[in-house]
Amino acid sequence: MGLVAQQRAARRWSGAIVCNPNCSAAILATALAPLHQRFGIEACFVATMQAVSGAGYPGVPSLDALGNVIPRIGGEEEKLEAELCKLLGTFGPKGVERAPITASAACHRVAVVDGHSEAVSLKLRGSPSLEAVSEALSSWRPLPQQLQLPSAPPAPVIVHTQPDRPQPRLDVERDEGMSVHVGRIRACTLLGTKLFVLGHNVERGAAGASVLNAELFHARGLLPG
Repeated sequence: MGLVAQQRAARRWSGAIVCNPNCSAAILATALAPLHQRFGIEACFVATMQAVSGAGYPGVPSLDALGNVIPRIGGEEEKLEAELCKLLGTFGPKGVERAPITASAACHRVAVVDGHSEAVSLKLRGSPSLEAVSEALSSWRPLPQQLQLPSAPPAPVIVHTQPDRPQPRLDVERDEGMSVHVGRIRACTLLGTKLFVLGHNVERGAAGASVLNAELFHARGLLPG
């Protein structure tokens, strides 16, 4: 919202350009924001398994996708690494100050219709317990939930305790696709903590995020009359 005020001041007009982030970055940042706020993230490695709907239409040819994993999505890894640090950054007089997180991404296209899955390893400051990580995720209630915006799910992050969840077929459509799911919270021998993230790339990562942005701007009185 601060960037909108900067745009309006610089251009001397009532409008502003508000863009959605990369869908994988939006899903990942939603899951990691409560952990960065509570503990601070020093390093992150993420391996994504991205649905074919993320490629748009006509997207990936069916005979390329079925029974296959495509180990490269052009430009996706660079975008995910850069946008994660921007989304988890802070707003200051000069704009967004990126979070000082060392981020590395490996992105893959898989034969799933909707729902990007992400296997994540994190280095958190203070080496918090797994119970503290789970509590930070499940109790997080940012501004859209505080304002009870129409498209905001009751909880932005749903923590699963079952060892084989979340799964796209079972979980991605919950809350009309607007919640992000986290499961398999466990110790990582390399960075300290690892977990599994799932989000709806079309809803939470794209169209629904645009609607939620508009609702937030309306609630804060930032839409021109």
